[in-house]
Formats: sequence, C-alpha cells, structure tokens
Amino acid sequence: MASFYQLDFEQPVRELDKRIAAAERGASDDAQLPAPALGGVEPHPPAESGELRALRAERLTLLASLYEQLSPWNTVRVARHPQRPQSGDYIALMCREFTELHGDRRYGDDPAIITGFARLGHHKVLMVGHQKGRDTQEKLACHFGCAHPEGYRKALAKMKLAEKFGVPVVTLVDTPGAYPGLGAEERGQAEAIAVNLREMSRLKVPIVSIIIGEGGSGGALGIAVADRVAMLQHAWYSVISPEGCAAILWKQANEQTNVSSAKALRLTARDNLKLSIIDAIVPEPPGAAHRDPAGAAQALADWIVAQLDELTAETTEDLLQARYDRFRRLGEFEESAEPEPTPELTP
Repeated sequence: MASFYQLDFEQPVRELDKRIAAAERGASDDAQLPAPALGGVEPHPPAESGELRALRAERLTLLASLYEQLSPWNTVRVARHPQRPQSGDYIALMCREFTELHGDRRYGDDPAIITGFARLGHHKVLMVGHQKGRDTQEKLACHFGCAHPEGYRKALAKMKLAEKFGVPVVTLVDTPGAYPGLGAEERGQAEAIAVNLREMSRLKVPIVSIIIGEGGSGGALGIAVADRVAMLQHAWYSVISPEGCAAILWKQANEQTNVSSAKALRLTARDNLKLSIIDAIVPEPPGAAHRDPAGAAQALADWIVAQLDELTAETTEDLLQARYDRFRRLGEFEESAEPEPTPELTP
C-alpha cells in the first residue's frame, strides 16, 4: 500500500500490522532451523506460532468490519486508492491472448481507454476499459483516466468490429469523468459520448459493463450502456463527482461539503443497486481490491463469464429489446393523486 495515501479509518489496521510485523521478527529470531538432511533436501520451515495466526485472523476480521461500514465519502477515497487495480491490471489477470487495438481512424489514439480482443474464460471478448496510469508520466499520458473524444470513438469503432464478428463486449469503467479541456470540446466531446450511447444501445452482441473504481457522469456512461451493469463493492457511480456537486451547491469543495455531497448523491454500490441502476454488486476481498488484486480479478471474471453464458444464449431481438427496456426503466416513479377533501356538511 502506498504510504503517502493513508485512510484515517484504517488506523486500527496499521496498528495491528505493526504487531504482526513484530511477531514475525520475533518468530524469525527464535527459529532454530535444523541442518539440511542427507541429500541436501531443505527441512520445512517452522509453522506459524499461535499468536501470529491469531493476529492474522484478527486483522482479516477487522478489515471486513471496517469496510462493511464505509461511509459514502470513504468509499470514494477507497475507489481512488493509488494501488487499486485498473483496467490494464484486470485484463492481465483475467484474460488470455489479449491483443490491444489502437486509434479511432479519425484523429489519433487515446491511452485513457484501452481496447483489444482477448479470451475470458471460454469466451472470446472485446475488452474496453478506462486506464488512469500508475506513475506521473503514465498518468499525464492517460489524462488521469479522463478520455478525450478520440477515446470514445476508438471504443465504438472496436465495438463495431466486435459486432461484425459476433464477439461480446466487456467494458471496465474507471473515470472521474470525460476530459473537460478545450481541445476535447473542439473535437466534439459531447457528440462522441452521445453517439456511443446511441450506438451501444443497438449493438447486436452482448455487452457487460462493470464499474471497477470511479464512475463519473457521461464519461462513465459513454462505455456503460450494457445488457448487464455491475459495480465492484467499493466503487462509486454517479452523475457527478462529490467535489463537483459540492462546488455547485455550496460554492466550495472542502472536507465537510465533500462528505455531505457524497451522501446526498447516493453513489455507493448499495445505493445504485437499490435504485436499480445496476444489476449486481461484485464482492471485493477483505480490505478492498488493492489488498488482493488477484482475488478481485477472480471474482470479477467469474461474474462476467456467468453473465455472458446467459446473454449469448438469447436471440438478437430479445437481447436488444431487453437492453432497451432496461434503460427505459431508469428513473421511473409512481405518483399518486392526493385524495379530494371531503366537503364539510353545513347545518
């Protein structure tokens, strides 16, 4: 875990980590390994002490408890953790034979969105995902995960290619929003996202989308019009970031207004599932995905494969109709008329 990015609610875990490290040092100092056996075969290392096993079990229990009770703002902070797996990490962990495809055939390539064909389980798929970058140079090249219009056009061009060959599409969403710069606007940022929404809604192959970290506004929705939409347990998905909401409502974004706006936006996975915006929550390992990327990738791959197994069995007509109905249902509400007042009887 990056030492410069510490979450205050994890202080008890850090204290426990110190105790575990001290116990490990003590066990290492006390261990008296026997001499190698005849033939040069090394003996088995000594088993963990009961104290060390108890401390590790306590740590797992503590992590599960802390992350079960995350506030909306802390959920946002976890989703932005610098060690949290990104699309490129999940693709490497989940997929085989990944072949990346570049360029939108109009302007250029956008490293903020990765596209390419791969094998996921027993399915051939097109993978599309936001990429934020790790070090400073990569983050600047990827615009911190904020795609330009050429990124969305690249994604759509590859989706059309997948449609041509009957290959399902899997998208991994992780962006605070589309890039808001002047160049992006001049090249048609809003139009590129709008076209993606229209074309993905009628793409004739199954589409599965997962919000793996941040899901901000149209930048997220630009690759998230899908038959099945899910969120990782500690991701967020909303029409705007908490800071953007705070700046609009309270004219300033600080710790207090960010906490309030995160709560008001109802952006957590639980909130989105309750509002029927997503179809499922994919659980993360104890302590979130950045502590066990391989475990998170396995859970994600299992869910994706299960959805593709169901979706590939449907006819194209049923698939498109169900996708249309799914998004038409968003925002539905019922309004009951107020009962008319009973007229008072005059004597």
